[in-house]
Amino acid sequence: MTALLGLGALALTSCGSGDDSADAGSAESADTASTDAESTDTESTDAAEGEAGESGEAASGSLTIWADANRAEVLNEVAEDFETDTGIAVEIVQQDFEEIRDQFVSQVPTGEGPDIAVGAHDWLGVLVNNGVVAPVELGDTAEDFEQIAVDAWTYEGQTYGLPYSIENIALLRNTELAPEAPADFDEMIQMGEEAGTEYPFLVGLDPNESDPYHLYPFQTSFGAPVFGTAEDGSYDSSQLAMADAGGEEFASWLAEQGEAGVLNLNIDGDLAQESFNDGNSPFFLTGPWNVDGAQEAGIDVAVDPIPAAGDQDAQPFAGVQGFFLSAQSENVVAASNFLINYVGTAEVQTALYETGGRAPALTESFEQALREDEIVAGFGEVGTEAVPMPAIPEMGAVWDDWGSSQAAIIKGDGDPVDLWQTMSEDIASAID
Repeated sequence: MTALLGLGALALTSCGSGDDSADAGSAESADTASTDAESTDTESTDAAEGEAGESGEAASGSLTIWADANRAEVLNEVAEDFETDTGIAVEIVQQDFEEIRDQFVSQVPTGEGPDIAVGAHDWLGVLVNNGVVAPVELGDTAEDFEQIAVDAWTYEGQTYGLPYSIENIALLRNTELAPEAPADFDEMIQMGEEAGTEYPFLVGLDPNESDPYHLYPFQTSFGAPVFGTAEDGSYDSSQLAMADAGGEEFASWLAEQGEAGVLNLNIDGDLAQESFNDGNSPFFLTGPWNVDGAQEAGIDVAVDPIPAAGDQDAQPFAGVQGFFLSAQSENVVAASNFLINYVGTAEVQTALYETGGRAPALTESFEQALREDEIVAGFGEVGTEAVPMPAIPEMGAVWDDWGSSQAAIIKGDGDPVDLWQTMSEDIASAID
């Protein structure tokens, strides 16, 4: 089970985070969360129903919140309003986003740490299995959020966070070089070659670890998700679905693209971004974090659906950020009130969106952002096909072998199906 400790290694180079670059989770556990979850349910429900928001009678004391610099700026204003309304002081402590998860896991069991912290949904397996988080009882307000946001923060039937942003990758297109969106992967490559640029298509890869996060939409288009799902829709680690025939088809496709030079392990994320911004390719598979740079370089950018390489939809991972509660908080009522009745409002969700540039999780703010910003609308459209990044701890046994095997296949280091089968066997053994 030591392989489960590797969850964050690759994902931290992929989807966006609190500092607008990346988020992921990594793993080791103690199975005490369910008792903590049950003990806080009643308190959280009271807060969700607004009982704590009426006066200082239902909640007292103070709250401590860990947040990265971007989120802290917005939360400071929210905290002032909350203290005025309730008399409860709120201290916002700035933290490096990448350190929050591990610091939270280490400090909460000792009685230290915050009442509330900001984080990524795919930390949940680690947080829950270490017994350091309490459920957030959203009640009827859950219906006010995008479904994928609530689903992402739900683990083993309990919701553990108040979501505030959703992000996923999409296809950036230089409209001067490619006036229309491609219908599928082959058409995209054809359009790229006809554009006469240095590269028909760009995606940043690591020479040793490839980038399963960015290549995942192509993998799913072959019907090869990482895991299967249980009846309730949650990921089931006993079903390593990418070990099936669809995964082998994807492996063969990877080898073909590597041989053709379409997938190039010598082009990392920085070089891919620089090349796209210099007009050296009409297409760039990336996230919203690279849009500003392209626009500042004078590129007229459109955001398109990711073209499928197989015969199914290309589904990227979705990363959902939110705020979660400490299982050791002495003021769960006030903390729940702060999240649900303050952070969960359209005003605050929109402010967080304007600061971080990620689509809001609250539907009212989400729809407003889509109306006002065609870039957000483009990523939002792609997000309708996205699936939550697996939050289960077993994902930690996947990343390393997944990435290194992809790289080996792209380099042509062996038969692609054999390499994929070996990878699948190694991952299955690590999970067991």
